[in-house]
Amino acid sequence: MTQKAPDFSELLGSARHTAAHLEMRDVYSVGEEVDTFNRFLSTGEADLDPESPLWVGWTPIAREAVGRGVVMRRARIVSEPVTDYIRYEHALTPVNIAIGEDVRWLPRRRASDIALPGNDLWLIDDRLVMFHWWTGEGDWAGHEFTENPAVVKMVSDAFEAVWERAIPHAEYAV
Repeated sequence: MTQKAPDFSELLGSARHTAAHLEMRDVYSVGEEVDTFNRFLSTGEADLDPESPLWVGWTPIAREAVGRGVVMRRARIVSEPVTDYIRYEHALTPVNIAIGEDVRWLPRRRASDIALPGNDLWLIDDRLVMFHWWTGEGDWAGHEFTENPAVVKMVSDAFEAVWERAIPHAEYAV
């Protein structure tokens, strides 16, 4: 049975200092994005309205966390040439930045010598990790939380290594 996505307002509400998100897939098949993704493919237009239905589930909780002083960083490891989905994510990223996230991109070929976790994740305050599970087709398949200090350290070290090498969004062209 597929688990529901966790309540991100609760997850980010628990953050006091930092929230780091590591994304490592080249394709996601997220149901609520189908229409905007298809529009992007046909027109090249991205939904950059942070108050639109696409964003309304994310922007308020991200703004609230940033407003409390939480530093939010998102790193994406991507294959090159990039997929249509990564072009879509890149086109949407100005909204993430406008609401207070810092976003960087790391070409996969530059990550070969970094010991990476096996799944996408959120790292909260270097104390809690939430791993995301996805199917091979990119559909949501569940999640798992851990506060195991060894896992948290491994994830933190991996994220920092990615972050050091990654290219700031404004400098990364797809």
